[in-house]
Amino acid sequence: MPGARILVVEDNERNMKLFRDVLQARGYRTLEATTGGQAVEVATEHGPDLVLMDVQLPDIDGVEALRRLRANARTESIPVLALTAQAMQGDRERFLAAGFDGYISKPVDIVDLVDTVNRHCHGRDPVQPRR
Repeated sequence: MPGARILVVEDNERNMKLFRDVLQARGYRTLEATTGGQAVEVATEHGPDLVLMDVQLPDIDGVEALRRLRANARTESIPVLALTAQAMQGDRERFLAAGFDGYISKPVDIVDLVDTVNRHCHGRDPVQPRR
């Protein structure tokens, strides 16, 4: 069974490669965007199962991109996880209050990334059979 489709929104090329490689190695299919505007376009066109959204992006930031996704009937229910280097006390709560479904801080702990993605994509690892 093919893995869930995940839209990775990241403007740093090295981070994008890391996320893509980690997710694809675990059976996920990835879509990519490097700006908030592209994220909205790609999500609207392809309807991914999950979005990993960098918060600080060129053009519109991740919070505004999330607002636009939530305002669109085609994308309003897609889970969106904040992906950010903003890891000060209260940042997690602030992003969750803004409407993100989860929060992953940078630098990314790969185990945490995979666990969080697995939880949001059908509650399981896509390459493992459901028990």
